[in-house]
Amino acid sequence: MIQAKNIYKSFGKDEILKGINIMVKEGSLVCILGESGAGKSTLLHILGTLEKPTINKKIKTILKINKKEILSLTDKELSKLRNKNIGFIFQTPQLLPEFTVLENICLPGFIKKKNIKHVKKKAINLLKKLNLYKYENSKIEELSGGEKQRVSVARALINDPKIIFADEPSGNLDAKNAEKLHNFFSFLNHKFRQTFLIVTHNLQLADMADEKLKIENGIVYKIDK
Repeated sequence: MIQAKNIYKSFGKDEILKGINIMVKEGSLVCILGESGAGKSTLLHILGTLEKPTINKKIKTILKINKKEILSLTDKELSKLRNKNIGFIFQTPQLLPEFTVLENICLPGFIKKKNIKHVKKKAINLLKKLNLYKYENSKIEELSGGEKQRVSVARALINDPKIIFADEPSGNLDAKNAEKLHNFFSFLNHKFRQTFLIVTHNLQLADMADEKLKIENGIVYKIDK
């Protein structure tokens, strides 16, 4: 599903990622752990095609999603691939304040030109599962931080993506809602074989993963369960 080899990333003279190698199998749930500033989010953004790695001309860098080479794609091709195959849950919800909760969730489906009634029905179903149904017609500014995060989760899932990249998805949630979200991810992973790659500090969520990885000193290590 995801094949990454020799992933480097530098910001000026600071080398954050020092040759990351990752293989994520289809239908697996993988968590990435590490200290703040270790490069977890940077790696997630690169694997999710939102950011480009630093190319080392002496070493071949490979990044494939569904066996498709990513680094050679144009911006337009990348945008199409993301809309079709990827759902991204950001650490800070990037919602559009001029739209209602329902409209924010539906937007990726409308961009994909899916049936409007089908998209709205799916969005309402997600709202119910995430305990947000009463906010269907609310504006984003009326929601708490945790509610905004759950809206961003619903938006990421609206197109039934094959892969969900999540950056601290339960970081802004209380313990009860965090547990519900973790169980929802597990349900989607087992029922629909959706692949999850999650950056988290939450050990409860990490313990649910098929594989736990840790970034330290720019390198990824596998953590034995």
